[in-house]
Amino acid sequence: MNSKDLNVLFEDNHLLVLCKPAGILVQGDQTGDVTLLTLAKDYIKEKYAKPGNVYLGLVHRLDRPASGVIVFARTTKAAGRLMKQFQQRQTRKIYLCLAEGELPLNGSWKDCIERREATSYIANGEPNASLSFKRLNFHDGISLAEVELHTGKHHQIRVQFAGRGFPIIGDFRYGSKRKFPERAIALHARELRIEHPTTKEMLTFSCEPDSAWRDFV
Repeated sequence: MNSKDLNVLFEDNHLLVLCKPAGILVQGDQTGDVTLLTLAKDYIKEKYAKPGNVYLGLVHRLDRPASGVIVFARTTKAAGRLMKQFQQRQTRKIYLCLAEGELPLNGSWKDCIERREATSYIANGEPNASLSFKRLNFHDGISLAEVELHTGKHHQIRVQFAGRGFPIIGDFRYGSKRKFPERAIALHARELRIEHPTTKEMLTFSCEPDSAWRDFV
């Protein structure tokens, strides 16, 4: 993958919004694999013929095996304002997922999620993670659900679904027994709503999951 392959949903002088493919890192880790952040910087540098380093601020994250909408800030001022929105839960984040088993038609879950190195788990304690969902379809032992995240804990959807016996398809780390395309799980950030950091306009960005979902939906 290179910068020309990026799916750009929106850009201006303050924001760059992309549809992240599954399997690519958002930022670097010990693997040294190519990252979406690096490709996005290359895209800006090439498109606008910018010499030297390009600034892009990472204001939220998506797990490597997940896909969907992600926003980068093009200025430090925009980065600070966007990070504040995420920290104060002023954004709206809607996901699609495919989960093993028959989910209830709808529900809201609150849990205490703690992290141990690269894995998270549900622990005893005051709830710090909240989501709500509605089931859109159920077929062949798989539920398609729309999920709204109210908090942003590490691996939150993956942990809360798996903890109730509904692991995300392809998520072997949290107990899935069903295969999904290599390096991917059936978790997609379908919609993100934010306030523009300078104009204050409310913006909604969305993208649909790729063809790998067609065999399941």
